[in-house]
Amino acid sequence: MHANLYDFSPVARMLLMGALLASGPLLMVYLRNRRNTPLGRMHALTLVTLFLTFDLVLFGAFTRLTDSGLGCPDWPGCYGNASPLGASADIDAAQQAMPTGPVTPGKAWVEMVHRYLAMGVGVLITVLAAAAWLGRKGQGARAAISPWWATATLLWVCVQGAFGALTVTMKLFPAIVTLHLLGGYVLLALLTAQSVLLAQQQGVGPAISQVSPRLRLAVAAALALLVLQATSGAWVSTNYAVLACTDFPNCQGSWWPHMDFGHGFEIWRPLGYNQDGAHISFQALTAIHYTHRLLAVLTLLALATLAWTLRAIPGLRRPVRNLGLLLLLQLATGTSNVVLDWPLLAAVLHTGGAGALAVVLVQILASTRAQAPVGAPVAQRVGA
Repeated sequence: MHANLYDFSPVARMLLMGALLASGPLLMVYLRNRRNTPLGRMHALTLVTLFLTFDLVLFGAFTRLTDSGLGCPDWPGCYGNASPLGASADIDAAQQAMPTGPVTPGKAWVEMVHRYLAMGVGVLITVLAAAAWLGRKGQGARAAISPWWATATLLWVCVQGAFGALTVTMKLFPAIVTLHLLGGYVLLALLTAQSVLLAQQQGVGPAISQVSPRLRLAVAAALALLVLQATSGAWVSTNYAVLACTDFPNCQGSWWPHMDFGHGFEIWRPLGYNQDGAHISFQALTAIHYTHRLLAVLTLLALATLAWTLRAIPGLRRPVRNLGLLLLLQLATGTSNVVLDWPLLAAVLHTGGAGALAVVLVQILASTRAQAPVGAPVAQRVGA
């Protein structure tokens, strides 16, 4: 059944749902930190928001991988309702008209739960931004960190909301879906940086490690390479190119299968089609998949080398250990996606692993300061 692409009639009820979902974490943070300093409460709320944003990224992957992205073909509600309960007649009619289509009661609930979670995270980020500016007003020059960090996060979550709307209204347009996933990683990075800076202000975080400018540049370069790799992974997933190669380590029995890079990397086109309207070829999907594999090898080697280089710095031992474990997870889940026919758990974990790698690298970047390369790196606390 046809649905208007945008119907804002349920916005108030959707916002109420987001506020109700956010009230639980907000109450928990307050009760557990009511005797803490305002800075401590801010840090606790940032960590909780980071955790829930990571959960949101995982659930977004689950939504995409279960083909639930069009479970409600309009935005922000479901057939103009705040939940699939009010849209049951429309959902049933759509399912009867297209039994194998994207609209089913189960998929509608998955899609709407994802939207509810996104609104809840949006409310938490709004509270963080308000608290940052109020804290600056109350503390003056002693404010913890610049409130523009939280403001940038709030602005970016609004951009994410726009990408979410376009994902639905543009019918899973690959470029939009890819940007939506990358936007989730950007949110994780922004919240991670804030959590580290707030911990440093309180003197409760890990030691700040003084490293050579070259080494800090290497961390930044590794993060940029991870972004490129995550982009290629999102492009594989959004184009459903995972099963273009079902053997490992080679592809289709060859180390260099027949590939069509030109059509595979046409960015602005509908799902399943080339820009000229023809169906995308298997060779184009193979090019998408194999490019991701090649970048995966490069990224794995670069991050493993970085972890080995940073292992001796005392203040970075925990994030470096986490970096090594996440690389093993990514290798295992990436291989499982190919040889086990794209199992849902492995695919979701692979998306989450990329987000976790971004968190760890931003953590390392925020926990280091560049110094002239004169001797071994020395760890010291802020203000020590």
